[in-house]
Amino acid sequence: MIPFISVQKAPLDPNALRTVTADPRAGAFVLFEGRVRDHHAGRAVAELAYEAYVPMAEKELARLRDEAIERHGLLRCAVHHRIGCVPIGEPAVLVAVASVHRAEAFEAAAWLMDEIKRRVPIWKRETYGDGSESWVDCAYP
Repeated sequence: MIPFISVQKAPLDPNALRTVTADPRAGAFVLFEGRVRDHHAGRAVAELAYEAYVPMAEKELARLRDEAIERHGLLRCAVHHRIGCVPIGEPAVLVAVASVHRAEAFEAAAWLMDEIKRRVPIWKRETYGDGSESWVDCAYP
């Protein structure tokens, strides 16, 4: 069975989220893939790694999922986040939402990504082309 919420070391599967969020009442489906890029703030990124306190991260993602369903009137919602080293070009986070209309789906996906970055204890470390490293966007409340 595909979980609605997952924090995992294995590569993420967008098709799994399409499956778990399928609903015949949905006229809209939005799948956001946050992919690892090869640059940040003008620097070449060689590698990206995520760390998390998984039980707490999954609990907060579940809270956000419930909140998104309530706030945006979603039919279905799923979030999967990868941890460990994630190669350039691969997804680090997937957010999938299904709703009756497109406006709610787009708004919910954007809201979820903003809240994930703000509230979920998942930390990102970039390794740059020159070998230096930096923790990025690690402002957890």
